[in-house]
Amino acid sequence: MQFEESIDVQASAQAVFALYADVSAWASWDPDVSSSSIVGAFATGSTGKLKPSNGPEAKITFTEVVANKSFTVESRLPLCVMRFEHKLFPTASGTTVVHRVSFSGFLSPLFSRIIGSQIRKGLPRTMAGLKRAVERPEY
Repeated sequence: MQFEESIDVQASAQAVFALYADVSAWASWDPDVSSSSIVGAFATGSTGKLKPSNGPEAKITFTEVVANKSFTVESRLPLCVMRFEHKLFPTASGTTVVHRVSFSGFLSPLFSRIIGSQIRKGLPRTMAGLKRAVERPEY
């Protein structure tokens, strides 16, 4: 299962990427994140933790980080991998931001129904929060 949400922001890809790179501040713009952390740099191979607003804390792995373009985070569930892709596409007036969520593995149908449905409902709020945060004057 896979789903995605996109939004156009009036900010550069570099500004959006800087917002992403401040992992400990994700909760300030994403209402579905209670807390988040990273060990080391915002780079491929780094690990961290994410506590959703409605769920247990999970270990996350940054499986791909491409400066000012994209990053992907994975979380392992029993017999399933949950993947969050974040992609940035520069436009004439700013950036199109795409967040894609997918589940793979034997129990992916179960987790996509249980967890995926909650994430899908919250994704528009997350995107709106990102837009508000990145379009603030200090960015």
